[in-house]
Amino acid sequence: MKRFAALYAALDASTSTHDKLEALTAYFAVAAPEDAAWAAYFLAGGKPRQAVPTRQLTEIARERAGLPPWLFEESYHAVGDLAETIAHILPPAERSSELGLTQWIEQRVLTLRGIAPDELRTRLLSYWDELDWSGRFLLTKLIGGGFRVGVARQLVVRALAEIAGVDHKRIAQRMVGWTDSQQKPDAARYLRLIAPQAADENTDAQHGEFRHDSDLGLPYPFFLAHPLQAEPATLGAPSLWQIEWKWDGIRAQLVKRDGRVWLWSRGEELITDRFPEVAALGDALPDGYVIDGEILAWQPGANAPLPFARLQPRIARKTLTKKILADSPASLLAYDLLEAQGRDLRTTPLAQRRAQLDALATSMDGTLARDLLRVSPLIDAPDWQTLAALRDDSRARGVEGLMLKQRESMYGVGRTKASGTWWKWKIDPFAVDAVLVYAQRGHGRRASLYTDFTFAVWDEANGMRTLVPFAKAYSGLTDDEMRQVDAIVRKTTIEKFGPVRSVTPTLVFEIGFEGIQASPRHKSGVAVRFPRMLRWRTDKTIDDADTLAMLKGFIDDRAG
Repeated sequence: MKRFAALYAALDASTSTHDKLEALTAYFAVAAPEDAAWAAYFLAGGKPRQAVPTRQLTEIARERAGLPPWLFEESYHAVGDLAETIAHILPPAERSSELGLTQWIEQRVLTLRGIAPDELRTRLLSYWDELDWSGRFLLTKLIGGGFRVGVARQLVVRALAEIAGVDHKRIAQRMVGWTDSQQKPDAARYLRLIAPQAADENTDAQHGEFRHDSDLGLPYPFFLAHPLQAEPATLGAPSLWQIEWKWDGIRAQLVKRDGRVWLWSRGEELITDRFPEVAALGDALPDGYVIDGEILAWQPGANAPLPFARLQPRIARKTLTKKILADSPASLLAYDLLEAQGRDLRTTPLAQRRAQLDALATSMDGTLARDLLRVSPLIDAPDWQTLAALRDDSRARGVEGLMLKQRESMYGVGRTKASGTWWKWKIDPFAVDAVLVYAQRGHGRRASLYTDFTFAVWDEANGMRTLVPFAKAYSGLTDDEMRQVDAIVRKTTIEKFGPVRSVTPTLVFEIGFEGIQASPRHKSGVAVRFPRMLRWRTDKTIDDADTLAMLKGFIDDRAG
């Protein structure tokens, strides 16, 4: 536990990729296999389930520190993070623990859920009393289910590849499904993960030393596109590229092996039960096929998909009712074939993979192909000017722009150009000028600054002109701009509502977002997708901010 806490602190304290890689490599070089397994799980994005409710953690820590509720609240608002606050207020530890990470997780953290309050209090106080500040901070994060760390999964892959002496692409393949909560990290899995490449290990999806029964349904690492910043004319002739629409859905792989079907999201979540009709499509596939594509909300017989928002009930609801299934119909839009008849096709040029995908779709039952499995249409244009004009019409088609894929590209791992390049040529985001009306402190390094903001536009209905909040955003400004805005927030605060401050409206920002829909749950009547600050409009006053009617006009334009 001490070693993992030190690693966590080192990763949190640095923004240098080189330093983070060194810290990861040093940890995995000496960690016991069972501890390294859990560490890799958490660092790769595995989410610990909350073992103790926040309220109980707060009360037990506050009582142990002898603080009145108001003082704990003030401390929390000053720090901005519950686990950090608890680590600060607890008295110094009187003992020291040498237990490893696995023992802490399996024998302690995972046993806390649902125990009696008195027993919970006794255990927590005992555990906190065995750890220094960094250990308490980490333990409380793990217990509260709030563990996050600023390290990319690919960096973890690189560190493990260096330890194992194995190509990082093979480690990435072995790590697919590593954060599946249904499979406990253990020493045996970790040792298979970092084992030297065996002579008979190959990339065949259904063979090789590392394909165990529990791994049968795993997808391949997803190949990701780069955002296109340059002029497309620099890419050569359009004929060198396979050009498709960029669809707004859920990236997924459909896996059919050994008579069974699995559906995986890009985040390596098993979502088969969320989309039973897509899983039923897999029943019609022969064994040994893996399709890469996009899950879209699409009415049977319609010519275009529904907005992404129609998929959200399928993701958020624990139980899928008949009404949800009817209101949010889903289908798979396929654009790549990664495995056919049990053979890994990823090193086959894209143009050949696409030809096999087209042949597969043609061979399947017509109803399935029409309503559940669609193949992403290819766009043929003589020049980039024509393609630019088509791209400008993206929103009317319900898409986000164009995808440009080298026809000879292999299917790589992650966001790489080593196997050939894919570009996403997206349309510019929706944008409005909005007024900052609320602010809240950030987290981690930003805990002392007000960096999370709520923005409003003018509602001019009924002859009145009032500011109506419509979006929250925290990204898009430089560190220096954040500090300047923080100072203004402090000077212009009107009221405090717990951690939130309302401010005198003085600042205008250009807010960008990818999508918009009507929403009766919001006071503004709209909900926007992926809002962020594009720039601070120091050249504008609040009277120059845009209106709610303009926002709603974006919905009308898209519908038209």
